[in-house]
Amino acid sequence: MVAYEVHGTGPAVLMPVNPQPVEGTQADEMRAWGVNPANGRDLIAGLTDAYRVVAFDYEGHRLAHPVPLTPDRLAEDILAVADAAGVERFAYYGYSWLALAGLQLALRTDRLTALAMGGFPPLDGPYASMLAVTKATHDLAVDPSSQPPSSESDSVWDSAELTLSPEQTGQFVVLYVALQSFSDAAASLSVPRLCFAGSKDIIEYGPKWGGVTVDIAGPLLRRGDDLAAAGWGVRVLDGLDHTGAMQATNVLPVLRPWLDSVHLA
Repeated sequence: MVAYEVHGTGPAVLMPVNPQPVEGTQADEMRAWGVNPANGRDLIAGLTDAYRVVAFDYEGHRLAHPVPLTPDRLAEDILAVADAAGVERFAYYGYSWLALAGLQLALRTDRLTALAMGGFPPLDGPYASMLAVTKATHDLAVDPSSQPPSSESDSVWDSAELTLSPEQTGQFVVLYVALQSFSDAAASLSVPRLCFAGSKDIIEYGPKWGGVTVDIAGPLLRRGDDLAAAGWGVRVLDGLDHTGAMQATNVLPVLRPWLDSVHLA
């Protein structure tokens, strides 16, 4: 069972974030990448005056307990957290692949009251390129000697060291393989929904990670009118990359007013 914490009172919002600040060496490494080690706690604090936040470190749980991670399993795990917390109806906010999880959840349950996706587009999602990245990551975890030689042109992503096991990486290969047949253009939702990303959220991976470009901002910039016509609120955060747009200081000014505006029950 995924551990969770409940903070505040009011309409329920499920958030797959770590409610406990990270400390020590890991916190130093996060800061070096521009990540706030207390990001989950700060997101929770920005909502608990008006909402009942159910926070659960789903990514941490799955890294500790890897499984074949199918879209159905994502939805089942999140609904199990809601059940354990005694929440029948709830809004959901997730970032990056956890936003993707929210979209899959929304297509599999009628318990959702609102969906907010950050750092992953609900239309023209980068499913093929993410499969290439996850396959390359898994191959490297299985055989570290398969890493291509580095060069002076390597990006900060290419210079990153892999610390995940084959079991941890393999579950994400399972997920993105399963999503290759998924058509986000055909997905039909009726709940209030929001998507946002940083305007510079485009990651170019070198050969070490599959040699592909993962474009998160592009679909929101190119298809903003189509998303709005389909009922999505769309926000592009100027000048921010994938890491910057996930920080509570940038998320809350977008997420909180939107939650307030949809009048959750």
